[in-house]
Amino acid sequence: MAADRRETHTVAEEPPSTPGTDTMAYEVAADLRALRAFVCDGATARGLSAERAELLVLAVSELATNTLQHTTGGGRVRLWAEGDQVFCDVVDQGPARVLGRDMPAANAVRGRGLAIVEQVCDEVRVLTTGAGTVVRIRLSR
Repeated sequence: MAADRRETHTVAEEPPSTPGTDTMAYEVAADLRALRAFVCDGATARGLSAERAELLVLAVSELATNTLQHTTGGGRVRLWAEGDQVFCDVVDQGPARVLGRDMPAANAVRGRGLAIVEQVCDEVRVLTTGAGTVVRIRLSR
């Protein structure tokens, strides 16, 4: 991903209360399959092509997996569209994420999740809100 497309700072911003926003909670690894289907169905219903929806599913899956591995209490996903953009928030009680990291070496065991998210999404932002930490991702239709 080009550096000019990457948001690398944390901002305080409340998530939108856009009509047509769908939400799903997840708490355990067994919830990830249903979460992936929720994101795929919601993304295609909002006009993303099958290929772009797969990228969104990959990004959300990486973020949700990070939530389950590094925080307690699970998280939730919000999905909505504005104009020709599809947005997805992954919300949890973990600390703010640091964006802009390089992809780990091929022999690294961990650490690719956020780098993958930044590679496949058009925009990635970390938001701090009263509801927790939000990683907001955006893909154009």
